[in-house]
Amino acid sequence: MRSFLGRDILSLKDFERHEYNHIFQVAEELEPYARDRHNGDLLKHKTLVTAFYQPSTRTRLSTEAAMHRLGGHVTGFADPKMTRAGDFYQESIKDTVCMLEYYGDVIAMRHFQQGAPHEAAKWASIPIINCGDGWGEHPTQVLIDMFTIWRELGTLDGLNFLLVGDMRMRTMHSIGYAMSKFDINATFVAPPDMSMTDEFKDELRAYNLCFKEANSTEEAIADADVIYMEPVVQADYAQSRVEVEKGYGLTPPEYTVTREMLRDKAKSHAIILHSLPRMDELPVDVDNTKHARYWVEAYNGVLVRMALLSLLLGAVE
Repeated sequence: MRSFLGRDILSLKDFERHEYNHIFQVAEELEPYARDRHNGDLLKHKTLVTAFYQPSTRTRLSTEAAMHRLGGHVTGFADPKMTRAGDFYQESIKDTVCMLEYYGDVIAMRHFQQGAPHEAAKWASIPIINCGDGWGEHPTQVLIDMFTIWRELGTLDGLNFLLVGDMRMRTMHSIGYAMSKFDINATFVAPPDMSMTDEFKDELRAYNLCFKEANSTEEAIADADVIYMEPVVQADYAQSRVEVEKGYGLTPPEYTVTREMLRDKAKSHAIILHSLPRMDELPVDVDNTKHARYWVEAYNGVLVRMALLSLLLGAVE
């Protein structure tokens, strides 16, 4: 198995099946730090630099929490407008990263430009973690998703996934690559203007993923073991920040999951994942059903990111 030491986490395209399993095992070994709300000293001599050019709640805070739980240090920025990268000078990724690498041992980057973390990795001598790049990928979120499914259902093989939402989303790209490493059948449901591109379909076929498309959630939910959701009322992920405008539309019923639909049509053991934030595609009355696992995902985010930081920085093998 390839070593994770010093490695960039940019995409799930090149992740192997056994690498998922290894990350999952390390995450479970480190769980006591998060479960018991106890900070250790595994990374006490290491510093994480967060470079977030887009808003974030879960990704940035859980990455920082993971570093703190392991006794490490955190520096960085969550608003590029407060840096030279986002003011009059618009400092380049190269110049920014060549500076940031002197301030820490690993850089976690979110950027509105697709490919920005890959560009950063060209110039950095320390690991770069892609925490979401425009419409590109979001590898750490999908590692958390797959870990959650593995823990909740006991396997990643032999499952049917129903994926609902905007297929341009970076999470949808990453989970497509992840599903191809396991015996998974996928059904995609999206509005026509947000459906999978022919290029992405060809890519998934090249990875031997078995998938089909359906017109609505209700049409496909009965077969699903995993219901994976993203909004179709969506911000533009190619922008650094998008403020809400009055009059945005509601989610059409074809792309929602309701309590009644789960009761009447879903498998008893089916679970719902959502990386959040949500709009109206997933009503709050679903939160208290046996199917909801998106709050578990938030907890698991700390576990998986502890595992990644420990592996990249050589604290575990």
